[in-house]
Amino acid sequence: MSVSRQTPDPTLPEGANSVEKWSYDEAFCRNDGLISAAEQQRLRKSRVAIAGMGGVGGVHLVTLARLGVGAFHIADFDKFGVANFNRQYGADVATIGKGKAAVMADKARTINPDVDLRVFDEAITADNVDEFLDGVDLVIDGIDFFSIEARRNLFAAARQRNIWAITAGPIGFSTAWLTFDPKGMPFDTYFDVNDSMDRIEQLVAFSVGLSPRATQLSYFDLSRVDLQSGAAPSVSLACQLASGVAATEAIKILLDRSPIRAAPCYTQFDAYRQIIRKGRLLWGNRGPLQRLKRKLLARQVRRMCGP
Repeated sequence: MSVSRQTPDPTLPEGANSVEKWSYDEAFCRNDGLISAAEQQRLRKSRVAIAGMGGVGGVHLVTLARLGVGAFHIADFDKFGVANFNRQYGADVATIGKGKAAVMADKARTINPDVDLRVFDEAITADNVDEFLDGVDLVIDGIDFFSIEARRNLFAAARQRNIWAITAGPIGFSTAWLTFDPKGMPFDTYFDVNDSMDRIEQLVAFSVGLSPRATQLSYFDLSRVDLQSGAAPSVSLACQLASGVAATEAIKILLDRSPIRAAPCYTQFDAYRQIIRKGRLLWGNRGPLQRLKRKLLARQVRRMCGP
């Protein structure tokens, strides 16, 4: 059934009230042929939680909204700044100083005026993760690379609630992604991280586990990574790649399609080098080769960071 809005919605951003002719069926009719009518209605009733509305999280939201996903929980405590312009969907001259979660919520409403949004303008912590994940069908990670504690908490909470979770990161001119089955290998087990490790050890483990083949190393300047400020090279095109693969995994999970290659399987697509690398780490980051990579990278990072 087509749904049209007959009266202006005061909650929509300025300029978005001309929606009288909008209908869900027409807005997403070009999905037909890839997504059946019955599947489209399943997407309409699906609820996805996305933590982080910056480089990848914002694009995840827009991509899934354009697929017709009908409900989201989104979270971000940060505000847009000029340094975000090169890669973050919601960053422009009109949004400088505005909250990322609120800005991206408005973006989603301009795509689907009927979208059901719960907006958290705060970081996801142990205190609010239950509310953030309440009733969701899927979790997608858009957390800043350096926020490893928040990421670990999110994936552990999703697993406890039997929810699939996806992480897809922009790495150089590539993207690498992992999908976590709540009944499969846990996040901490795959990455081999625990509370006794320091921050560098945990970040190195995440980096090496996310891209075991590290296709980006031939052109990525590691000296530009700043652990103190939480800055690293990142470009919009890689965020777009990450969003494409994350949304594809989301389609398979939400619509019960197969195959889904869950962790310890990994994949990296490098558009710059025009190669794709995929495999399966039986022991995750605990394997001897992964341990060696982590040791060497941690040593390099510590040298760059100084005493």
